[in-house]
Amino acid sequence: MRWSIGSRSFSIGGWATYGFVRMPEYRWGIFLAERDPNRKIGFGDNYGQEVWQQIPGEYRATLRRLIVTQGDTEPASVEQQRMLGHTAPSLYDLRNLFQVNVEEGRHLWAMVYLLHAYFGRDGREEAEELLERHSGDANKPRILGTFNEPIRDWLSFYMFTYFTDRDGKFQLKSLAESSFDPLARTCSFMLTEEAHHMFVGDTGINRVVKRTLEVMKELNTDEPEAIRRAGAIDLPTVQRYLNFWFSSSLDLFGSEQSSNAASYFANGLKGRPDEAQYEDHGARDTTFELAVPDGKGGTKAEQIPMRNAMNEVTRGAYVRDCDLGVKRWNRLIEKAGHSFRLVLPSTRFRRNIGAWAGAPTDVGGNPITQEEFNAHVAAWLPSQADQAYVLSLMRGVHEPGKMAAWIAPPDRGINNNPVDYEYVRFH
Repeated sequence: MRWSIGSRSFSIGGWATYGFVRMPEYRWGIFLAERDPNRKIGFGDNYGQEVWQQIPGEYRATLRRLIVTQGDTEPASVEQQRMLGHTAPSLYDLRNLFQVNVEEGRHLWAMVYLLHAYFGRDGREEAEELLERHSGDANKPRILGTFNEPIRDWLSFYMFTYFTDRDGKFQLKSLAESSFDPLARTCSFMLTEEAHHMFVGDTGINRVVKRTLEVMKELNTDEPEAIRRAGAIDLPTVQRYLNFWFSSSLDLFGSEQSSNAASYFANGLKGRPDEAQYEDHGARDTTFELAVPDGKGGTKAEQIPMRNAMNEVTRGAYVRDCDLGVKRWNRLIEKAGHSFRLVLPSTRFRRNIGAWAGAPTDVGGNPITQEEFNAHVAAWLPSQADQAYVLSLMRGVHEPGKMAAWIAPPDRGINNNPVDYEYVRFH
């Protein structure tokens, strides 16, 4: 099967032009934000000094690792999502999937460019190894665990693009503060594309919820099995998928207390997202209060140096950003007259990295025994039956204007086109 998509192409005269391009003819480019000749280092021990156009030797290995880790996530998501085109709920969604995938591929290309242009032989070897790893591969998996999780259905895709791509937003924002100017400029441009990926997730979940509410109104019930028999996704299942992908994404920020994060900040390699909003750009003499397990089934407060808490500062900003979408989805539910509410689980829930790694809690973050966790996990995370049901709904809809029965149409089309526009052409 061959296809063309309504694609964006970039031009000097404007942000983007739209037209059809056959997928084999799509070409990546290297895009950087415009260089600011007056830009100074915005944080850390070198605050106020000139940004770097070349890499200081003492930071070479660390910067290379940061770039490789970021670059490794980009093709991983494409690999995770590579089969979803067969089950797209509409041509509108298929077109969005293609755009997300080609942009993630371009983001890999941007990181590979930095490795080739600034890191010599070591960079070229690291770039080759990016192509040797594959999502979920038993021998050569992707570096970060979330990017080895399979994505076999579109509910998972929407959750991934909302929650996991939002982690990408905050990682890119941190790297866009870097004293290494080519990296900062590259990440600044990537952020403009990342916004669309999160839009796909946000509106996708919104449409799933909207369709479920329509079915609930038609049937005059909120009983999950009745909703499933009608071919929609019940809200408790949406919540379990939300719990899974949100908690999976939390570990991507790293441990709550990190000497590496402190070093990155001190040396000007990776800052806080939107560093300009902070008054103290040195963060030398301030502390951060962290809640950690006390070893007795409760919690205790620890004061740690602010620089060591940079991962947690960024994670906190991420959680607040995630909650904005949850509030939008809940407004739909409230307006429909239902008491059910979607909720972000605690940042302590289901953690594999940091102070709460391996410490069982309920979704509210309250410490519990492993036995209690095991007894309730089916109510908190997607069960095999949940996954099988959602997967059973995945049937490709490839006619213009048609939509799968488990999801509502979008409120509007792309680039002022109607929803029933032929967004993808098959050849």
